[in-house]
Amino acid sequence: MKAMRIELIKKEKNFIEFVLEGERHTLPNLLKSRLLQNPKVEFVAYKQKHPEEDKTYFVVRTKDEDVKKVVLQTCKNLLQE
Repeated sequence: MKAMRIELIKKEKNFIEFVLEGERHTLPNLLKSRLLQNPKVEFVAYKQKHPEEDKTYFVVRTKDEDVKKVVLQTCKNLLQE
């Protein structure tokens, strides 16, 4: 199993942009789906700049919640499944 790394690009109270290194589509797609199920989340998107690159660029915006807490809680919930 490859190690994953998260690089923070930009963070505000209800907006975060980060890069998830070491994953292509499996985890990013699942994370995006779960975040979109949360009523506190307003917008989620991810992209890969090149198909051979193991970097996924994420953007998440919440309504008024601390975006970091929402993303971390979603990740914890996924780990418990």
